[in-house]
Amino acid sequence: MGIIVGLPRSGGSEKDLQLNFGKIIAEQVEVRAPHLPAEWYPQSGIQLTWPHVGTDWAHMLKEVQECFVNLVREIAKREIVLIVTPEPEAVKKQIEATVNMDNVRFLECETNDTWARDHGAITMIDEGTPSLLDFTFNGWGLKFASDLDNQITRHAVEAEVLKGRYVNRLGFVLEGGAIESDGMGTLLTTSECLLSPNRNGQLNRVEIEEYLKSTFHLQRVLWLDHGYLAGDDTDSHIDTLARFCSSSIIAYVKCDNKDDEHYEALQAMEKQLQTFRTLSGEPYQLLALPMANKVEESGERLPATYANFLIMNNAILYPTYNQPENDKKAQEILQQAFPKHEVIGIDCRALIKQHGSLHCVTMQYPLGVIK
Repeated sequence: MGIIVGLPRSGGSEKDLQLNFGKIIAEQVEVRAPHLPAEWYPQSGIQLTWPHVGTDWAHMLKEVQECFVNLVREIAKREIVLIVTPEPEAVKKQIEATVNMDNVRFLECETNDTWARDHGAITMIDEGTPSLLDFTFNGWGLKFASDLDNQITRHAVEAEVLKGRYVNRLGFVLEGGAIESDGMGTLLTTSECLLSPNRNGQLNRVEIEEYLKSTFHLQRVLWLDHGYLAGDDTDSHIDTLARFCSSSIIAYVKCDNKDDEHYEALQAMEKQLQTFRTLSGEPYQLLALPMANKVEESGERLPATYANFLIMNNAILYPTYNQPENDKKAQEILQQAFPKHEVIGIDCRALIKQHGSLHCVTMQYPLGVIK
């Protein structure tokens, strides 16, 4: 038993593998469960972990909550939103006037912060019941407190807010923003993050790769060895730099300005991406996202990136930074990558003040996980 996947003929206009729900295509391969789905796998909903006065957002709470309200409004138009918060009634009052509340669920839970991408469960598609893998989140290498955030997944499963088989993987440090899956057995990640000594420093690269292959039932791991963003606390999470848009398309941040401090590293990243091959041996179609203009706060550059977009069932939510030319170009590139999706910009200038963006504060769950 498995998930049937269609593979268009190599001479066709598309070469990427796509989930085939009942449609007969010329060739087929089978991805056996369990497997790590791509973000575009059909979703039941999105988790947000709400900012409150006990988080690092306290000094700018109104500003960041406005961003979260905009996010939940757009998500709830299309999918269920799970809001994790110690203050569900207060959040309900903030959002109920403008949000489709029929699509909102709450989990009352104490939290350290708001980065659902990194403390949320990583879901495996299994036969019958999804598996909810709970890894340790240690504040991106012991930089920030994370003891409360580390309990969210277990609480959500115990409260039956998330449906699935709970899998304790707390012996390994891993954030959702550190990995990209094509749903076909390829994982894309960065060596800067996964080889950080403050995460799994007792393991070397080979051992970490074998762990990932075994845990996620992968065929291979593609390691990016170049690329970073100034002001990024995550040690170069892949979701700030390069993203799968299909099993044959990668969107990535491109820097053309030789005077920008990122120029050499991002040029090296681009060259390495050009060497990667799909499972069928073809070069990836690479779509260049613009490099955001410098955004600073108190003299510090903030990690503004257009790669930090969220793939939903029928829409793409992407971050904007009040840079009309770059914001529009990013939208055009993402529309090219996802021609059947609505591409919607969300002002994320508030989020980057705490060194993250849109994808970082969201976590998608496949069908059947959120009721």
